[in-house]
Amino acid sequence: MDILANALIAAGARGSLGTRIEAGGTWGLWLDTYPGAALHAITAGTVWLGLPDRRPRQLRAGDVVFLPAGTEHGLSGEPGVRTGACDRVEAARARAMGDVLRLGSRPASAKLVTLHYEQDPEVRTPILGALGDVVHIETLAHPHVDDFVRLLVRELSHPQFGTTAVLNSLIDLLLIQVIRARLDARAEERAGWLRGLLDPPVRDALTKIHQEPSRPWTTATLAAAISVSRATLSRRFPAATGQTPGEYLTRWRMDLAALRLRDTDQTVESIAAAVGYTSAHAFSRAFRRHRGLAPGAYRSRSRRA
Repeated sequence: MDILANALIAAGARGSLGTRIEAGGTWGLWLDTYPGAALHAITAGTVWLGLPDRRPRQLRAGDVVFLPAGTEHGLSGEPGVRTGACDRVEAARARAMGDVLRLGSRPASAKLVTLHYEQDPEVRTPILGALGDVVHIETLAHPHVDDFVRLLVRELSHPQFGTTAVLNSLIDLLLIQVIRARLDARAEERAGWLRGLLDPPVRDALTKIHQEPSRPWTTATLAAAISVSRATLSRRFPAATGQTPGEYLTRWRMDLAALRLRDTDQTVESIAAAVGYTSAHAFSRAFRRHRGLAPGAYRSRSRRA
């Protein structure tokens, strides 16, 4: 199993096209309530990224920067430029019309594309949150990422039949590149299950859980299945993920159950069996404890939302 692909699919981690920006002269904008996580792909020129209490960071053509949800940041043509609030009405109009948001003066010296990433709110396992802090992918260190950026720009500039499908795929591929870049970074920059992917016993245990979430796993049976001692798994799994194997298994089961309750008409009994509970009563008790509602009430609320 490709555990990364499995987690992304289950978490509904998907991206959407934001705004295309072309800017010249003296320009800058501040983004303080950006929807979801943000990714900026620099397609031409140089852009400076400003973050509170940090030195400005230069982004060059071909670079990609990923910012976790809620990260206040500014973009400008030069470091130290005073940034004003983004004109959200104009940005929304540009997105709706497939147009370009123009800043500063012409001709444009910098061009970029913004993307938004969110995961299904019913999934509590923080897939995107595991990326931690800002991820800056420099084209000099990761030249292959520039290939995806160029394809993105080409499709945006010359839309054809199937362009929407191509854009959706490229947006997903850029997220994969961000995750790979984080996996290549220092260990302290990774968090949660992402850190566990690079620790072989933890990765193997996670894979077993994702392959068979309905199996009555314990730390001992997981350790035996991946041929390590119980003591080793008991020590390394929480160190990597911040949870015991049992806690992670329960949260993942509740995530899967919540999606089935919302998206299918399966009975509570069948969902309980699918996520490893021997009775609907035991499942309902566990689900209420983790989600604050009985399964039936949760289904009704999630479908009204």
